[in-house]
Amino acid sequence: MTKLRGRTIVITGASSGIGAEAARKTARLGATVCLLARREDQLDEVCADIRAAGGTAHAYAVDLADPEATDAVAARLLEEHPRIDALVNNAGRSIRRPIEESLDRVHDYERTMAINYFGAVRLTLALVPRFLEQGHGHVVISSTMSTQVPIPLFSAYLASKAALESFTRSLTAELGHQGITSTTVYFPMVRTEMSSATQIYQAMPMLSADKAANWLVKAVVDKPTRVTSLPGAVGELGMAALPGVVTKASRPLFRRMDASLAKRVKDR
Repeated sequence: MTKLRGRTIVITGASSGIGAEAARKTARLGATVCLLARREDQLDEVCADIRAAGGTAHAYAVDLADPEATDAVAARLLEEHPRIDALVNNAGRSIRRPIEESLDRVHDYERTMAINYFGAVRLTLALVPRFLEQGHGHVVISSTMSTQVPIPLFSAYLASKAALESFTRSLTAELGHQGITSTTVYFPMVRTEMSSATQIYQAMPMLSADKAANWLVKAVVDKPTRVTSLPGAVGELGMAALPGVVTKASRPLFRRMDASLAKRVKDR
């Protein structure tokens, strides 16, 4: 298939998980893919897989939490690729910690914002002039269903994702008439290295990274305003209509879910 032939797609967090699978899939659709992540050896492996399958891929090892490194990689992208059609802001980190245990850990919020928000915003801003010059550019962000419903224990992660969602909406509101569009992808729990770090989640049914990558491909190809699940959409409607009721009702549900998952892990 050649739906993306001639297009250049930049994908962050592309060394493993959802980002790596999305890179492979978009390359199979004909895109030239630029892979960004910290782990150079894994980036090279993904690029090698893509090239072996007949695709075109370029690796850019970078820590997007480092402003100078982000500026430098953006300059390389602009210099080496006359056309950039889409940016997929997929890189991120998550912290699962109760707020009561975070009272002296403001750095958790700062380091999460550094990659999930500021790194993504810095890279996006660097590419906007090229998008405007071309008259088109699409920005995709990997977010989470947990910003659509009230979820406990992930305040640092969710705050960073909510901030990125708001920035991306403003980007389209201001520059949509000049050809800049965006898609927010609200993932449910996905089986990745990041989610597997939480022991109790080993017992939770999750979307595979391969299937989750299809959501990013849809975002790049079809350019909808959002890609979400039915539970996420329902939760968002509920929060818009009855936020107090939904928030109150969700509290015991999540406590019971965590207790059930912990028991299942223990019983294995």
